[in-house]
Amino acid sequence: PEKLAAAKKAGADEVVQYTKVDLKKTIKQLTKKRGVDVIFDPVGGDFAQKAVRCMAWGGRYLVIGFAAGSIPRIPANLLLLKSCALVGVFWGAWVKRNPMGALKNMGEIAQMMQEGKLTDMVS
Repeated sequence: PEKLAAAKKAGADEVVQYTKVDLKKTIKQLTKKRGVDVIFDPVGGDFAQKAVRCMAWGGRYLVIGFAAGSIPRIPANLLLLKSCALVGVFWGAWVKRNPMGALKNMGEIAQMMQEGKLTDMVS
């Protein structure tokens, strides 16, 4: 509940306590059956496959990490049926391979923070 409140306060249109509801049904209701365009998943685990089932046509599922401790198994047919992409986002490796791009990104983030367009939040 605390993280949901923090997300709402930060401007989230909708929040979902995914452990307490039928995730697919709830997402379909919230998106008028469309599904979500992007899933940012730092957790993995048991809800990953359920989350993929909530994707919109052509969506992107970003694999950030496995905080749940288990690496999910995503059936490839789900990706095919939704024409969606499963994308691994390994920021540390990207920084090593593209230090100038990382420096540019950090400069843009610093600029947005200075302009008040981006703020940090700890919940």
